[in-house]
Amino acid sequence: MSCWSKVNGHFQELRATQAEWKAEHERVKAQRRARGEHGRLPEELGPPPTGFALLPWLLLGLGAFSNIVQGKTDSPWLGGLGLLTFNSLYVFVVFRAFHKKTRTATSTRVALLLMTLLTCALVGGFGGSWVAFFPLLGLAAGAIVRGPHLGKAGLALSALAGVVAGLKEGWDSLGVVYGTFLSMMVTAAILSLSEAVRELRAAREELARQAVDQERLRFSRDLHDLLGHTLSVIVVKSEAARRLAPRSMDAALEQVSDIEAVGRQALTEIREAVTGYREGSLATELDRARSALTAAGIEPVVRRSGPPLSARTEALLGWVVREAVTNAVRHSAATTCTISVEGAADRVVLRITDDGAGPVAGASAGAAGGRAVGGTGIKGLTERLAAAGGSLTAGPGPRGGFVVRAELPPGEPDSARDAALAEHV
Repeated sequence: MSCWSKVNGHFQELRATQAEWKAEHERVKAQRRARGEHGRLPEELGPPPTGFALLPWLLLGLGAFSNIVQGKTDSPWLGGLGLLTFNSLYVFVVFRAFHKKTRTATSTRVALLLMTLLTCALVGGFGGSWVAFFPLLGLAAGAIVRGPHLGKAGLALSALAGVVAGLKEGWDSLGVVYGTFLSMMVTAAILSLSEAVRELRAAREELARQAVDQERLRFSRDLHDLLGHTLSVIVVKSEAARRLAPRSMDAALEQVSDIEAVGRQALTEIREAVTGYREGSLATELDRARSALTAAGIEPVVRRSGPPLSARTEALLGWVVREAVTNAVRHSAATTCTISVEGAADRVVLRITDDGAGPVAGASAGAAGGRAVGGTGIKGLTERLAAAGGSLTAGPGPRGGFVVRAELPPGEPDSARDAALAEHV
């Protein structure tokens, strides 16, 4: 009863695998039909191969089965039992060959070894049509044995087939040797290639997903830095206009004009940020910083020295100026803010220092009355500068206040690239 229970268990497992394969096949066909309606080729490779792809090769054993039925085989009961056992082992092995965990399992290796011993016994005992079981064994071995040891295993199995079949059939066994080696190599190559293609496709999809995540992160940083600064300037200038209105309407209207200009510029920058082509100018950001600090009642001190910088370096430093000045306007309560840009041959250093209250313990980055070190904007800029080979630090200054320090390689300025290109034209 235990033997029949095992057979019934294997049969139920086979039916479950067949149902799963059919469901996957129908899903892929539906996707192909849907994509075909839009004139696009399907991206799917179809359902993963299973043991069903190797089952038709069992027809190679029809010659031996015919000999048993026609009584041309000595000990037909023994031959029938051997044929049934071989087919059962073959089905067991090939259905476990398409998953790495089951393919490398000890039970699969033992079944393949038993299959090899049984093939040798059947071919050595009966000969004739039974020698076709060696190519079948090669198919099963090729599905299991892959990797650097495939060549040695193929030669060993072919040599074994030649020796065993040669003792029974003589020189006619050369075809069996060739068939065994070819079936093993081709099966292993096709299955390995199919598996590699699927792994590469999965890797490509993962890379595409990561690229989308990176672009989403970049876009969120851009919007945070852009809108945070712009809205802060609008709020500060609106407050200035409200304070000036009772005393001087002309001065209040000037602030309102600035608000309108800032709003228009923000709309332009948002459109550019959405298209992904925004490259800020450091000089422009420094001018905006002066305007924003002055409107907030903070005296700006701006110093710049050193050689020209590349567009990418200027854009990154511009984002740092924007973020640091926005924080100073919102939270510092400072009277003076100093921005210095010092360029050298190998590094450019941007330092933004204010004499405000500095960070307050327990205050969030957006809380009134204090600044937390490492807010969302500072964190995003730190990651950006690190990716460009630079660094960013932010924290309380040695004499109070708050200090933001950024370092970047200067890069090659656009004028230098243009000159080098002109020399080669």
